[in-house]
Amino acid sequence: MSLGIAGRLAAAFKQNQITPLLALVSLLLGLFAVLVTPREEEPQIEVTFANVFIPYPGASAAMVEQQVAVPAEKIIAEIAGVKHVYSVSEPGRTVLTVQFEVGEPRTDALVRLYNAFYANADWQPREAGIGPVLIKPKGIDDVPVFAVTLWSKNPALSRAELQAAASSLEEQLQQVKGSRDIYSIGRQNEQLSIRLDPARLAAYSLSLPQLSTAIAQAAGVSHSQLVSSNQQLLLESGSFLSSEADVAQLVVAVKQDSQGKALPVYLQDVADLALGVAEPTSYVTHLQRDDAGQPQQSPAVTVVVAKQPGQNAVEVTSALLAELDSLQQTYLSQDIQLAVSRDYGVTAKDKADTLIHKLMFATASVVLLVALALGSREAFVVGLALILTLALTLFASWAYGFTLNRVSLFALIFSIGILVDDAIVVVENLHRHWLLGEKPLAAAIPLAVDEVGSPTILATFTVIAALLPMAFVSGLMGPYMSPIPLNASMGMLLSLLVAFIFTPWLFLKVFANRPAPAGEHSHADSKLERLFQRLMQPMLRGRAGRANRVKLLLGLLAAIVGSVLLVVSQHVVLKMLPFDNKSEFQVVVDLPEGSTLEQTQAVLSQVAAVLLTQPEVTHLQSYAGTAAPINFNGLVRQYYLRQQPWQGDVQVNLVERQQRAEQSHTIALRVRPLLSALAQQTGASIKLVEVPPGPPVMAPLVAEIYGPD
Repeated sequence: MSLGIAGRLAAAFKQNQITPLLALVSLLLGLFAVLVTPREEEPQIEVTFANVFIPYPGASAAMVEQQVAVPAEKIIAEIAGVKHVYSVSEPGRTVLTVQFEVGEPRTDALVRLYNAFYANADWQPREAGIGPVLIKPKGIDDVPVFAVTLWSKNPALSRAELQAAASSLEEQLQQVKGSRDIYSIGRQNEQLSIRLDPARLAAYSLSLPQLSTAIAQAAGVSHSQLVSSNQQLLLESGSFLSSEADVAQLVVAVKQDSQGKALPVYLQDVADLALGVAEPTSYVTHLQRDDAGQPQQSPAVTVVVAKQPGQNAVEVTSALLAELDSLQQTYLSQDIQLAVSRDYGVTAKDKADTLIHKLMFATASVVLLVALALGSREAFVVGLALILTLALTLFASWAYGFTLNRVSLFALIFSIGILVDDAIVVVENLHRHWLLGEKPLAAAIPLAVDEVGSPTILATFTVIAALLPMAFVSGLMGPYMSPIPLNASMGMLLSLLVAFIFTPWLFLKVFANRPAPAGEHSHADSKLERLFQRLMQPMLRGRAGRANRVKLLLGLLAAIVGSVLLVVSQHVVLKMLPFDNKSEFQVVVDLPEGSTLEQTQAVLSQVAAVLLTQPEVTHLQSYAGTAAPINFNGLVRQYYLRQQPWQGDVQVNLVERQQRAEQSHTIALRVRPLLSALAQQTGASIKLVEVPPGPPVMAPLVAEIYGPD
């Protein structure tokens, strides 16, 4: 009797000494994959886009649009792989957002973008006054994985001292392996205040316009600002002036003495200089409840850290925390407190560990079910085959480039029921032949595997054909959800090989010296069989069972209708993905355009006071005139461009999910009515933004309006 491919594989490996070695290698590969695969908060999607900044000093928004934005859009439209181009024109500059197709190689896309502008460097005449093009690429690795906020309970500690401490932290954290793009939010520029002395100006016969022109030219800036008429001039140092001493030694004029000798006049000869912090353009505040339960706010600076591509977020953030513990004792004042406002390494590890535990539970449940149906030895064979399949699938997932995240691990949990099917089918037929005892077990194994080989192969490829098209969904959803069809498909193929190669070998080892129980395969009633007969026989009696079959059909139809009505009545809500139980959410505040920074800060304080009434909130940070550390959602929505005085964010940090009874989405729903009432009271637009369970979008509802050019 000729055997098919399944029977030939079983015959070749059932007593082959290389089979246990292959099993051992499979286990080691799976262990290797678990240890080296980076653990991430979200799937690493190749989202490539860039912001193009083009200044046009002194031009109105309409002029910027017509003379800068529209020609730049035409240049970008010629680039291959560009999906969307958005432009925002405002007085003095335009900002273009170039979004490439999802999955477009980042380096190639950015090279094409740079080349397009360099090849059209003469797109505007030089005398037009349009500034150079600045391109800032963005991607998933620009999302900070770690953020720490520096604040103090000591009111005497100034923002400048916090800023100096943050600068020290930046330099030291840069040395941590895997870290990149470290910067501070809430820093203020240094400003040199020049207080002019009218008497000394008159003595040197100098006028204020002469002095202002000399400073502007030397500082490399286009203008200087008069703060108080002919008394004080504010200067931000440019490329030529880098210190207070440089400004003091600035030659503002050359005069001749009584003997006709030329002598330089320095700025320090006619003015008093003082170095300080510039007028604030943003406020960062740390808020939490004090011992009495009342809101307490303190000035703050937030240091954020991103990770290098391909690095394990868990290892990077762990190293950052260890470095912070050391630095707090050597670099920071005892008055400065550190509050970790983001640690995606901890959350990634927590999600990965939770899903791995659920994977183990699902595996144990399958093994227990097989033990109840076939026996403990058969369950042992199926369980070990499933473990080998999962180990190989984890290795294949790592080799393909996937990380350990909630989507990739969900794919394994989702597919565990179909991954074990091949092994169960093979073991069940081996068990049947063992009970029959018509041939020695070693001789019966190839025949038993071959009997179920073709249908098992067909069923495997049918499942793959049903799952694999999901990997080709367009947009962000495709690569975001791709671990599910790809991991499941790879797992199905590997489970087929394990079922045909390893399972027969292990079954032979377990049952080789165990004789089949006499009469075990007779029609003796068992509890399960008696129950099955009691349920099914009334429906299999020809005409006599017709009424029972009709009742069964009506019952099934009623169950289907009832399940549909659950959706109609909103008892079951249909969603693509369930909400994740995060430890953070964000409140985005927009005041009417033209509002001052102080007004924005006042509204943020009111928002914070409302949020701190919730027991699950540990602390929060408010950002007025600047953006909070972005997450994946903020990256796609470009929250990092929120730099206007009337814009503000509140970063809300919750206690760990193990320490609270309600999920973050439930807490957000509870807070929304309170924020809506505050929005009506203040006239501000207040939006509560949760991290979406799936890939982020520009907005829940986006309208694209097209018209003639």
